[in-house]
Amino acid sequence: MKRISILPRRHQSFADLATCSLMLSLAAAASPVRAAGCAFESQGEGRVAAIVDARTFRLEDGREVRLAGIEPASLDKPKGAAALSDVVAGRDVILRAEDDAPDRYGRQTAFVFLATSENSVQALLLSRGQALVSAAVTDKDCAAVLASAEATARQARQGTWATRAAIKNAESPGDILAEIGRFTVVEGKVLSVRQAGATTYLNFGRNWTRDFAVTIPKRALPAFEAAGIAVKSLENRPVRVRGWVEARGGPRIEALRAGQIEVVGGK
Repeated sequence: MKRISILPRRHQSFADLATCSLMLSLAAAASPVRAAGCAFESQGEGRVAAIVDARTFRLEDGREVRLAGIEPASLDKPKGAAALSDVVAGRDVILRAEDDAPDRYGRQTAFVFLATSENSVQALLLSRGQALVSAAVTDKDCAAVLASAEATARQARQGTWATRAAIKNAESPGDILAEIGRFTVVEGKVLSVRQAGATTYLNFGRNWTRDFAVTIPKRALPAFEAAGIAVKSLENRPVRVRGWVEARGGPRIEALRAGQIEVVGGK
C-alpha cells in the first residue's frame, strides 16, 4: 500500500510558502530583462535588416530604432556603425521602453535585447567601450546597470577607454574646446560653486571667461536635490562630467540631469 504523508495544517502552510517562494525565485531568474535592469514594457520585436549609424538600425518591417541611454564613443562613424552591426545585424530583437512614441525623426527610441540574451545591446556596447552613458535615463535601476557596464570597460581600458584621451582634463580648456558640439567626458576638481542670475556655475579654473565650467540652470536644480546632490557640496571635490561641449568664452557643459555629474572615487 502506498504511504501518504499528511502534514499538519501549520506545516502545510510553511510548505506552501516555501513552494511559492521557490516559484517566484524561478520566475525572477527566468525573466532576463528584470535580471539585467531597464525592465520596461515590451514595445514590439523584429529582425534587424540594416544598420543606419552607431546607434540606429532598421527592422525588416521598416521601423527605425534608436538605442536609448547611450551616445557613440567614437567619432569614426563607420567604426561605430560596425560595432553595432557586429551585435545586432540579422538578429531577432525585442524592444523595451516606457512608450513607443517616435522621436521627431520618426525613430522608435528603445532599449534593445537580443532574443537570446538577458543583457541589453546598450549594456553590451558599453561593456566593450564602444558607447558612452548619456545620463538621459531617469529610471535609477536602469541607469545603474548602464553606469556599471561603462565602468567595467573603463577599468579594463576597453575600446575608447584604451587611451587616456577619452577623458578630457578640466585643467586643459583648449583640449575641451576642440570637442565643441560633441558628447564628451571631462574630469577635474571643482574649485568654486557660484550662482549668477538663474544659473549655477561649477568652476574648474580661476579665469571664468577662459577655463572650463559646468552650468546648471535653475530649473534643473530640483533634479539634483531629488538625487541627494547638494550642488554647493561639490566645491573642492573631484568630479566626472559628461555632456555636450559648448563655447561661451571658455568651454562649457550644461548639466540638466544629476547623472551627468559623478563624484570620482566617492570622495
